[in-house]
Amino acid sequence: MVSASSRQTQHSEIKRERMELRVATSAKALIKRAMAVSGMTAGDLAYEGARRVLDEHERMRLSQADADAFLKAVANPPAPADRLIKAFERHKSVVG
Repeated sequence: MVSASSRQTQHSEIKRERMELRVATSAKALIKRAMAVSGMTAGDLAYEGARRVLDEHERMRLSQADADAFLKAVANPPAPADRLIKAFERHKSVVG
């Protein structure tokens, strides 16, 4: 589903750029079906698809085991390493 703000941003820009694509017959049929069902243009569908890919790429997804390990580390952080303590001391002496 396309959000109203996404569509508004998309439609407030003047469409001046053009792209041509070669696609398989099955891809063309799928795109045409999606256009008919959604009422969107092929360009709008491409935009939404690209936006979703980037949203998913930028969003961190953890497995349950990873999430448990992260929360455990946050709740029980390890003691700072000697190198980290020395780095903080150096920083404090330089910066103040």
